[in-house]
Amino acid sequence: MKGQFFTAVSGLKERSAGTFCCLVLLVVSFTSLYLRARQGVDTRTSWKAPIIWEGMFDPNLYDQNHIQNQTSVALTVFAVGRYLDTYLKTFLTSAEQHFMLGLQVTYYVFTDQPEKVPNIKLGPQRSLKVIQVEKQSRWQDISMMRMKTISDAIESEIRHHCRYVFCFDVDQVFKGRFGSEALGDSVALLHAWFYKLPKHKFTYDRNPKSKAFMETGDYYYHAALFGGLSENVKNLADFCFLGIMEDKGNNVEALWHDESHLNKYFWLHKPSRLLSPEYCWDQIIGENSDIRVKRLIWAPKHYNRLRTG
Repeated sequence: MKGQFFTAVSGLKERSAGTFCCLVLLVVSFTSLYLRARQGVDTRTSWKAPIIWEGMFDPNLYDQNHIQNQTSVALTVFAVGRYLDTYLKTFLTSAEQHFMLGLQVTYYVFTDQPEKVPNIKLGPQRSLKVIQVEKQSRWQDISMMRMKTISDAIESEIRHHCRYVFCFDVDQVFKGRFGSEALGDSVALLHAWFYKLPKHKFTYDRNPKSKAFMETGDYYYHAALFGGLSENVKNLADFCFLGIMEDKGNNVEALWHDESHLNKYFWLHKPSRLLSPEYCWDQIIGENSDIRVKRLIWAPKHYNRLRTG
């Protein structure tokens, strides 16, 4: 009896030790998805949202988590007029090399020339849909009216298939990993030219007659990239579109068009995740010790040729 008692106690100890080890491994795995500290840059906002930089996350653990959850992502991009010929093929082929690899991705290409969208070889779990849009007479109108188009597409199509949406300008090129660490409920991008400047130099719309008017803000966000859960991106797009239309009714146009309205939205509705300028870098700025990885870069701009005629 005494031997049986010690055997039972010993078995309990072994099982307890095994359970403890499993708990330790579970905690280690879970906490590894949290973001690490990084010196020399801001990594958290005043409302406790993370600012994502290289060195703060384990990419493999993030990807494994989203692959297990079968995360689906929509990427929207507008390629209208001469922008299609100049930028779209490079944008899509580079996205295939770097954007959300391993996840379910659907590209939504909005264009006035569907027949000219290039055929791109896509990887597993990746697809492309072309949606025709009307041609606008001014590039400013193309920029501003995209918000209504994005909202309509989310409502009619995207929300039924994709949990997350990322909206991009087409005149950009992916150069490095742009992965699941960027996913969040509401995602904003710090503008590469403004992230180190004092707030009084931010180019918010200062016209009190505009719905985009701001006296101050938290950061200056770049409209070349924004994202989040599909319902949250729709809310952002609706807010911007309504502001733009009210301005038009009052014969007002915000300083930086949809970007001005986007900054107003994120001032009133704080993003849950901020992407550092690694995620959209302008190489004209030159080398910067903050930027360890250039994940997405601005393509050369040819405004005089692209925005005329």
